[in-house]
Amino acid sequence: MRLFLWLLALMAAAIGIAVTARFNPGNVVLFYPPHRIDLSLNFFVVLELALFAVMYLAIRAFRATIKMPGRVAAYRLRKRERDGNKGLRDALKALFEGRFGHAEKAALRAADLPENAGMAALIGARAAHRMRQTERRDQWLHGLRDDAAMKTARLMTMTELLVDDHQPEAALEAVRELNASGTRHIHALQWSLKAHQQAKNWPEVLRLVRSLDKHRALHPALSARLRELAYDDMLSDGAHDAESIQRVWATVPTADRIQPFVASRATTALNARGLHDEARLVAEEALAASWDERVVRAYREAAAPAGTPALLAQIEHCESWIQARPTDAELALTLGSLCLKQKLWGKAQRYLEQALSDASDPRMVREAHLKLAQMHDALQQPDEAASHYRQCALATML
Repeated sequence: MRLFLWLLALMAAAIGIAVTARFNPGNVVLFYPPHRIDLSLNFFVVLELALFAVMYLAIRAFRATIKMPGRVAAYRLRKRERDGNKGLRDALKALFEGRFGHAEKAALRAADLPENAGMAALIGARAAHRMRQTERRDQWLHGLRDDAAMKTARLMTMTELLVDDHQPEAALEAVRELNASGTRHIHALQWSLKAHQQAKNWPEVLRLVRSLDKHRALHPALSARLRELAYDDMLSDGAHDAESIQRVWATVPTADRIQPFVASRATTALNARGLHDEARLVAEEALAASWDERVVRAYREAAAPAGTPALLAQIEHCESWIQARPTDAELALTLGSLCLKQKLWGKAQRYLEQALSDASDPRMVREAHLKLAQMHDALQQPDEAASHYRQCALATML
């Protein structure tokens, strides 16, 4: 429809010009001695329009020629931007698809565009790392050292990849550089935690676990497991003497001290260094907070010397506990062992036999038979002692 209207307008204009020119008697005379040129006004007008058109086209062609290098450069830049952006998209897609070789090649194409060089380097480093090409990975990351805008991204990527490569010291160096720049966020703390865990820097692991727990950034099960690993290593370190193990224990928060695993490890460590009074106190506080057989077993190992008020106090504690837990085999074994040490033969036999009847663990059965055999030996009852020694040996073979 629009084309039809344009044609109609052109035809009307042509008819109007033809009609107007028909009744135009004017002429134009050009003198250039000794020449004279006579032209009709209509022809002169047409000639002027043609000359204008020629001049216009010549000027346009000249300007287009002058601008040609700039247009070529702009075209090449646009093509380079298209290729670079396409390479970046292809690199990301290949990285997520697990095609790391393709991802690194696409990252090389994307790096030709300066605006994409930083992101391309991070993608290339991750792809090279997945292919275990550590030299190429380090080359990609080294190329970002002078890019201030990519500093945080570079350090976070370095930390993650170095932790994954089990290089905790290098990862922690990146973390320290990241912290020095004033950047602290949850993801950085999580990777720092993994690096310190690999480096077995357990005090720092505990500090980071507490910090992440405040932000609810760790699963409770993982948090508890990391605490167990940290305290297990700190308390079972054979290099500690009595004084140093007490200093370590003093740094443990109250909320962690009453946790069964921590309390049992601490009680065992204190017992090993002759600090039985402190071990009993730790176990009693933990059992008052929550009952656990591991702590009860450690409490048994912290038995005070025979005939002392401390041993009698232990027996009283166990008797009060067993009233609330009459079928607890570990507690019955502990109470029977303490009574045996105090030479309370009747009570010792009753509780040790109760432990035998309630025990389901071969370890407890074996220990109960051994204690009963020792009791009968002390009472000069060789037949009964031999029977229990035999039962103990059979339980050991199970």
